[in-house]
Amino acid sequence: VTDHVQTLASIRRWVSKQPDYMLITTAADVEIAHQTGRLGICFDIEGANAIGDQLPLIAAYHDLGVRWMLIAYNQNNRAGGGCQDDDTGLTAFGRDVVREMERVGMVVCGSHTGYRTAADLLGMATKPMIFSHSNAHALVPHPRNIPDDLIKACAQTGGVVGVNGIGLFLGSASDDQAELVANHIDHMVQLVGPRHVGLGLDYVFDTAELEAYLEKMRATFPAHLGYGAAISMVAPEQLVDVVTCLVRRGYRRHDLEAILGGNFLRVAHEAW
Repeated sequence: VTDHVQTLASIRRWVSKQPDYMLITTAADVEIAHQTGRLGICFDIEGANAIGDQLPLIAAYHDLGVRWMLIAYNQNNRAGGGCQDDDTGLTAFGRDVVREMERVGMVVCGSHTGYRTAADLLGMATKPMIFSHSNAHALVPHPRNIPDDLIKACAQTGGVVGVNGIGLFLGSASDDQAELVANHIDHMVQLVGPRHVGLGLDYVFDTAELEAYLEKMRATFPAHLGYGAAISMVAPEQLVDVVTCLVRRGYRRHDLEAILGGNFLRVAHEAW
């Protein structure tokens, strides 16, 4: 809890001093940031360990700009199961967490959670739910990727699945990365339509910091699941290539605009 609060305080203070940045609290703020040429910043939290056993912290984090939270991060916690653990499903505390998140306007995210927990989340959702950065298990059968039935269930809540750019979850590192991202997007679009697919690249600029983190957290990122020192990631500059791949597949402007941000903005308007 202390780490999360300190990190939020530090970043909020830094952003507040940058004239080209803007702290986002409402969906309307996103539009204002776009219109004024600023980078809008809001926050997510990856795993309910951030609240310990204290439900009131959800509203406090929301006040600090957190607009979505993952229930678990690869491993089990008080709220539910992780995708690389023996997932026993959403706990009673986890159900309370979901209800409180929906009450305050914080979007529930199923990325990094286990299959059973994600299914439980989708089963009790009363607002759009997201998988902020998850790829298609049908294309790459890694436990971090999600199967088609969860993609369909997410769409039924009005939610969005964001395709990430991490090579391990995309496919062969020797293939064209932009084409691989387009493959995952297209697979999901064929399942649920372009209204429920987005992007969540999960790109980390400081690769040295990332590699040190992976080394420190070996239990969370075990070698037998393909994690290693060399991390292949699709950079933001490659989005142009991703769009080119989708255009070649027949995607039109309104669908591309939805996938490139419009769908997540819709969720923000509906859930925040």
